[in-house]
Amino acid sequence: MSIPDIPMIDISRWRNGGIAEREALARRLDAAMQNSGFLMVENHGISGELKAAIREAASRFFALAPREKAEIVTTVGGRGWVPPGREANAYYGEVAETGKADLKETLTIGRDHSTGDPSVDAEWFAPNVWPAAVPELAELTAQYTDVCRELYFDLLEMCAMALGLEGAYFQRRSAHSPHTLNINRYPALSVTGAPKEGQFRVGPHTDWGILTLLDRQPGYGGLQVQTSDGEWVDAPYAEDAFTVNIGDLLARWTGDRWRSTRHRVLPPSAEAPDEELISLILFCETDADTVVAPLPLPVGGGADYPAVTSADYLLERAGAATVK
Repeated sequence: MSIPDIPMIDISRWRNGGIAEREALARRLDAAMQNSGFLMVENHGISGELKAAIREAASRFFALAPREKAEIVTTVGGRGWVPPGREANAYYGEVAETGKADLKETLTIGRDHSTGDPSVDAEWFAPNVWPAAVPELAELTAQYTDVCRELYFDLLEMCAMALGLEGAYFQRRSAHSPHTLNINRYPALSVTGAPKEGQFRVGPHTDWGILTLLDRQPGYGGLQVQTSDGEWVDAPYAEDAFTVNIGDLLARWTGDRWRSTRHRVLPPSAEAPDEELISLILFCETDADTVVAPLPLPVGGGADYPAVTSADYLLERAGAATVK
């Protein structure tokens, strides 16, 4: 079985280092993106206390009665509460049963932004909705996404250097980009009951967009990554480090020089029947009207995909993941 290359990148060295150090980090990112599509990021400066406060507030929301949470119910890709049973990531490109929806519930929050284009803003920057019982979530998540977007833009610059592009290549195409913060609650086995065969907290899937910034908790029902030979391995974990992976649009953009890799979150385990985890997942995109076409050789990997707008691709994927 192959071992995926998932390195730890010290982002402070990128922020404070000279050109030689930046070039070395970009080469390391390039190697990881070709091998696994995953890396980890440390020394990012994002407060652990802020992340803990979001988890505490979100836990109080998830503990509300379903009728209270239903006041802000939404569908996959919307803003608000996505209840258990509404999303099945493994549906896309696979045969799946309605009864095998992901074993999770989600509070989903978008970017508070305006492009000035009413049609774009209505689709991608719709107002967030907030639970009346936990009003502090609005301010906490705004602080969090602001600092995470700074990390995102640092990583976009590193990606551009890794590909030999001018430094702001991806940044200039992402100034008006949407993002989605998913706060995922993975309930304990004592809540979900035994999972069906082939059912997961999050089914095997690739992410859809550019980069995903994941802050996760370790556990028996944790993250796994599929290797190049089709095996599944536990993703490495380090306290306070982000797990970062690329999505389908960035893989297409690079002509598959970089891999958008399947991953999954294991179901709750009988070895830890009361284990409950909360993940903070920021899906970072490019501008909705960006046309993504493979970069030519030798920058790109040579795969030929038809050009697609970011908006069209993301909407299609959200529809495919929605349990009808």
